[in-house]
Amino acid sequence: MNPSTPDAPERPDGAPAPLLSLEGVTKTFGPVTVVEDVTVHVRPGRVQVLLGENGAGKSTLIKMMSGIYQPDGGRVVVDGEAVTLPDVRAAEALGIATIHQELNLVPSMTVAENISLGRMPRRGGLLDRKAMRDTARRALERIGLDVDPGHQVGELGVARQQLVEIAKALSLDARILVLDEPTAALTRTEIDQLFRVVRELREAGVAMVFISHHLDEIAEIGDSVSVLRDGRLVDEVPATTPEPELVRLMVGRDIADQFPRRREHDGPDDVLLDVRGLTRSGVLQDVTFQARAGEVVGVAGLVGAGRTELLRSIAGADPYDSGTVLVEGRPLRRKDVAGAIRAGVGHVPEDRKTQGLVLGATVAENLGYATLRSTARAGFVDRAGQRSRARTVSEQLRVRMRDVDQTVGDLSGGNQQKVVFGRWVLAGSRVLLLDEPTRGVDVGARVEIYEFVNSVTAAGGAVVMVSSDLPEVLGMSDRILVMSGGHLAGELDAAGATQDQVMSLAVRDVDRDAEDRAEGAES
Repeated sequence: MNPSTPDAPERPDGAPAPLLSLEGVTKTFGPVTVVEDVTVHVRPGRVQVLLGENGAGKSTLIKMMSGIYQPDGGRVVVDGEAVTLPDVRAAEALGIATIHQELNLVPSMTVAENISLGRMPRRGGLLDRKAMRDTARRALERIGLDVDPGHQVGELGVARQQLVEIAKALSLDARILVLDEPTAALTRTEIDQLFRVVRELREAGVAMVFISHHLDEIAEIGDSVSVLRDGRLVDEVPATTPEPELVRLMVGRDIADQFPRRREHDGPDDVLLDVRGLTRSGVLQDVTFQARAGEVVGVAGLVGAGRTELLRSIAGADPYDSGTVLVEGRPLRRKDVAGAIRAGVGHVPEDRKTQGLVLGATVAENLGYATLRSTARAGFVDRAGQRSRARTVSEQLRVRMRDVDQTVGDLSGGNQQKVVFGRWVLAGSRVLLLDEPTRGVDVGARVEIYEFVNSVTAAGGAVVMVSSDLPEVLGMSDRILVMSGGHLAGELDAAGATQDQVMSLAVRDVDRDAEDRAEGAES
């Protein structure tokens, strides 16, 4: 066991005794050991960060904390006593609440109903709506969230939905809060709001576990970091540990360049993708641009600027009112996904779980969906060939899995993303549309994805990449298109562009719209 992670509850630095500990826990699934002899202590008034690559064992650990999994070895200790957590309710009864990446809320129900879900207050056999609203109001006030308890949850943004989840946990008198990738889909302003709540909870003595792939967040919100690699605990270090050292601990090697963009294509820079006047009422306005062989075109902008809708329209997933999309000079039909795939267009969507994968299908099946027809023999699916090709691509992209027959929903987020990429490797796509390609992906897998992007452009392909991560856009693009209010606000050469220049273009039309509304109100 690592000497920097002691069994004793008291630490020399005076840290309080842990409320929750995983002591030497091991978890196996069949012949695969996913967590081996890991010890983690979660202390009151502290934020314990779990850090590691996708597949390192973080999700398995928090599932053991929350009663979803039970350890095959070691023990779970709460308040100094070994306990068994057979299910989530048992964990909640001990004050342990988990906020998963996929929020556990019912969109069609109100905030108050979601907060009391599963334990609705009753009076005389009837639902006590006043008590339910009062419970919700107290929980919302505790985290400073100004939302009407009668508001439907599905109408709230992701950030507010996460805060409702936290309010729900606190209404259960949670003393231990587990936050799994809570910032993955949030803007910087929303992250600031979430972190304010986390700091207040820390000051109130709540113990917290925090998982994030954004290394810059760790020093901002964490106290100590448990670093995992391949299911084992590598070390426990302060949250102030420099990022390069955290990366080295995570991946077992130094990563000198987090954005290894290389232009290696020495062929003609032919126009592969030509978008002309793409317009959709209320969404896109006269969008025109080109992407050439060997080029990465980054697309930046604020949430709601139309970036995702642009890629989905090009890929044939969404309709548009007017305009033309040409691939290698040939026009694509509107809303024709199959036609776009045949033309060599691959699309990695923003939400891989609902739009990019069939979670209940195998890795081999997901990899082969784009090539089922083109590789068929006499009208029959070439299953043996699909599995063989799937194995080759999986090895090429270093997908961590048991084998290609493993259900893709059982893989970690980063490995699921590699499967989506692998589908377009098999399809031989020359134009790749990437929407938030590294969201929820650790730094090691990010670099692997960037190298894949380099391989596409080196082979003469073109990549259009939407990202909310400005350093990523600046570091991996050759040109940057900035969208605002559904149209292109400007274009920048990535080599000399700055974040300030990108943001200035991104908010230009937002500010103008605000001024127009203000003038309209005055008149």
